[in-house]
Amino acid sequence: MGWGLGDFIGSDAIEKYDKMFFFEDILAKNHFLKQFLGGMFIAICMTGLDQDMMQKNLTCKSLKDAQKNMVSFSLVLIFVNFIFLLLGALLFVYAETKGIKVPVIDGVVKTDLLYPEIALNSNLGLPVAIFFTLGLIAAAYSSADSALTALTTSFCIDFLNIEKRPENTQKRTRKKVHIGMSVLMVLVIICFYYVLNQSVISGILTVAGYTYGPLLGLFAFGILTKFKIKDHLVPYIAIASVIACYIIANIPSNYLGGYKFGYELLIVNGILTFLGLILIRRE
Repeated sequence: MGWGLGDFIGSDAIEKYDKMFFFEDILAKNHFLKQFLGGMFIAICMTGLDQDMMQKNLTCKSLKDAQKNMVSFSLVLIFVNFIFLLLGALLFVYAETKGIKVPVIDGVVKTDLLYPEIALNSNLGLPVAIFFTLGLIAAAYSSADSALTALTTSFCIDFLNIEKRPENTQKRTRKKVHIGMSVLMVLVIICFYYVLNQSVISGILTVAGYTYGPLLGLFAFGILTKFKIKDHLVPYIAIASVIACYIIANIPSNYLGGYKFGYELLIVNGILTFLGLILIRRE
């Protein structure tokens, strides 16, 4: 397009996409306060409570080094996320300039497909398509391998008690579970493709509001209280909290005075789990 970075940031074309903070309507999903609080707790759950994500901090020599690592990494992420926002806006500007339409599937606009549409079906050439495909595979596998390993380990240890089995059967069991988790992940991806009517990142954050809510409640309960609980009832509390949040999220907004739940639903989920754990505490 003949632009440098300064030309792009100073152009009129970016004005449609340069607004990041919305303060006008507190009832709307994208109000700043909702986005800020919801994003903060999503970061706590998806990063702070994730062994895979926190391992880099846990391997530091001292607590002070770990704290430095977390702060420096957070600052880097702010810069990286800003670059990604700029690149996302640039994709839409480029598409509009070149007359490339956002793909529509079954009447639903799929903004996630704009990137591959430009890379594979525009006039950028074969090298761009090849590098795009390689980059996509590399990004997907770097996340999938650690996730599959964590899922396999958790299921084998927490559900199958594999350490109590004979050594000659442990390896075979791990392989079977790993294959099963791989198949399950493929099925989840297929379900996401057909069920989601929003962007993938928005869908993931919405799902996180349900899946991480009980984890947030359990973590807060363990940190803030010294109560002992009836362990066998915890799964029921977690499931009940998720169901309650799903019902709350689907209440028509006119019954709530126009209020629409956004990512702050994660906080509601955590609070419900916390209250449920108080109900099953041991006397």
